[in-house]
Amino acid sequence: MATRSGNLSINSENIFPIIKKWMYSDHDIFVREMISNCTDAITKLKKLDVIGEYECPDDYKPEIKVVVDPKEKTLSFIDNGLGMTEDEVEEYITQIAFSGASEFLEKYKDKTNEDQMIGHFGLGFYSAFMVADEVHIETLSFQKDASPVHWESAGETTYEIGEGSRDSVGTTITLFLNDDSLEFANEYRMREVLGKYCSFMPYPIYLSRADIDQEFEVIDEEDLRDDDVIIERIHEDDKDRVKINKRPVALNDTHPLWGKHPNDCEKDDYLEFYRKVFNDYKEPLFWIHLNMDYPFNLKGILYFPKINTEYDSIEGTIKLYNNQVFIADNISEVVPDFLKLLKGVIDCPDLPLNVSRSALQNDGFVQKISDYISKKVADKLTGMCKTDREEYEKHWDDIAPFIKYGCLRDGKFCDRLQDFILFKNLDDQYLTLKEYSDKHGLTVEESESKPEETADKTNENIEKKSVYYVTDPIQQSQYINIFKGEGLDAVYLTHSIDTPFISQLEQKNEHLEFKRIDAGLDDSLKEGDDIDQADDQAIGDVFKKALGRDTLDVRVEHLKDDSIASMLVTSEEGRRMQDMMRMYGMDVSSPDMIDNDATLIVNANHPLVQYVTEHKRSKNSPVICRQLYDMARIANHPLSPDEMTAFVNRSNDIMMMLTGQKKKP
Repeated sequence: MATRSGNLSINSENIFPIIKKWMYSDHDIFVREMISNCTDAITKLKKLDVIGEYECPDDYKPEIKVVVDPKEKTLSFIDNGLGMTEDEVEEYITQIAFSGASEFLEKYKDKTNEDQMIGHFGLGFYSAFMVADEVHIETLSFQKDASPVHWESAGETTYEIGEGSRDSVGTTITLFLNDDSLEFANEYRMREVLGKYCSFMPYPIYLSRADIDQEFEVIDEEDLRDDDVIIERIHEDDKDRVKINKRPVALNDTHPLWGKHPNDCEKDDYLEFYRKVFNDYKEPLFWIHLNMDYPFNLKGILYFPKINTEYDSIEGTIKLYNNQVFIADNISEVVPDFLKLLKGVIDCPDLPLNVSRSALQNDGFVQKISDYISKKVADKLTGMCKTDREEYEKHWDDIAPFIKYGCLRDGKFCDRLQDFILFKNLDDQYLTLKEYSDKHGLTVEESESKPEETADKTNENIEKKSVYYVTDPIQQSQYINIFKGEGLDAVYLTHSIDTPFISQLEQKNEHLEFKRIDAGLDDSLKEGDDIDQADDQAIGDVFKKALGRDTLDVRVEHLKDDSIASMLVTSEEGRRMQDMMRMYGMDVSSPDMIDNDATLIVNANHPLVQYVTEHKRSKNSPVICRQLYDMARIANHPLSPDEMTAFVNRSNDIMMMLTGQKKKP
């Protein structure tokens, strides 16, 4: 075969700037394209063998070799797939005809199956020029009497093609790396990139260095395999041993766990896979094995890691694969936003990828995949709650933020899960909202009114029943003790995501309203004696004057628990408004802001309040008023540094008064 030159069939001025600057976003992604082409070539050869158009040798073992040569600054990809004839090299390598990027996109946007350009040394091959000044191909086709072919190009629109030197079926692509890409001639860097993109390719991948002589190992003769190359037989320590060429070790797992049937997988298999893929040695809570063949092919495993206390600190990773080829992490079109809190892998060969194998075509099919994944997660959780409630409750505190976030982000997910959301009450029992409502008589009986009679009712006309909740068990311990003492109940909602979540619950349950445990004073906590309005105002004036806060709302009540001197309650509406303002970085710590939404309740049955009532002009009364106010605030929310300092100093003064000590001048 005579060597001849030719021009690449490219109508635009140059394909290579487009390849380098537009088509691939990650510099190392060319490795994935090279290995993918090797994989496609082997797959095609095996298919030809199955249909009788080619007969693979009895000892045929599909494999891909990657060889780095730091001395020569080259990187080679070698496969034993179907190879190419000279005509096929001309067709698949040289004939890339398009007039510009826009026509290029339009022409190839749907051509991503294995019979198209990328799948058989097409556009993916040209990603080599991202890192190479020159590329050589040595190939020999499977076809009978085919001749080996050599092709080379220096990254311009010209090439040379002629007789090659390869003597076995398959293809070798050698990249002569440019000065900016010499890192890819480093064995450890290539091991890293292959691990990133090719950990689960379907055929073994071996990495070696061309500048290192063959390595050897010594094994017992009884452990010899048919494919071992014996260098020397050794007899030592009364044992027969042999020196052989070191057996190559594949870098990838050709049969990943997600491709197996769930019935064939054990718990240890899932845990080992999780540790290997995510380098996380903390055991996940549980997992979902996805296995679907119709109406599209999708397999995968989603793990529920132990979730941190705040949603903002949760970082999950869901790796997307296409036929065991890594595509990207957390692709939004496929993986619903709220599922990105999880860790896992999803493999969907039917994904409509664009020519760079990196992005998805925006179509309804992708949305169906996303909906399916969301539904399977919901099915797993609801099934767990129904059939293994104890296990579900065991994991609830960890998975609650994820479920609530999913409900806020996805209406369908919320509809599936809303009856399986648990609330832990003051007795540490886990109850659904319906169970809690039924237990405490909060369920509204169905109205006998006709639909047309109730249609005009507004939310204001619906009798609402309160569900009290705790956001900080330590800070609000006083209120918890009061509730428990009177046989009242509340639920714990301690996560930052609970604030928007309870608003959603109120919209879906119009007869219920959520109130923080310190948002008001339940009538069952009070005795029936009414406070004289004049006395109420007089005591209030004493407190306002002592505190220097004329706008503070002070209310005197007869509380059943006479151990409580004072309480500070903040309206639910006011507190939620303050939370919203904090989210936007607004300062809500000013006294005026606090006074607008807070009510100081003083217990007329407590001796200290009675003392203030009877000794309004005493010099001790202002000190008592300020102390009672600060103690009430401490039980409601933390004091500022200056306020805490004043509280501590005042407490010291009070103790010195009790012991008859005097402050030093």
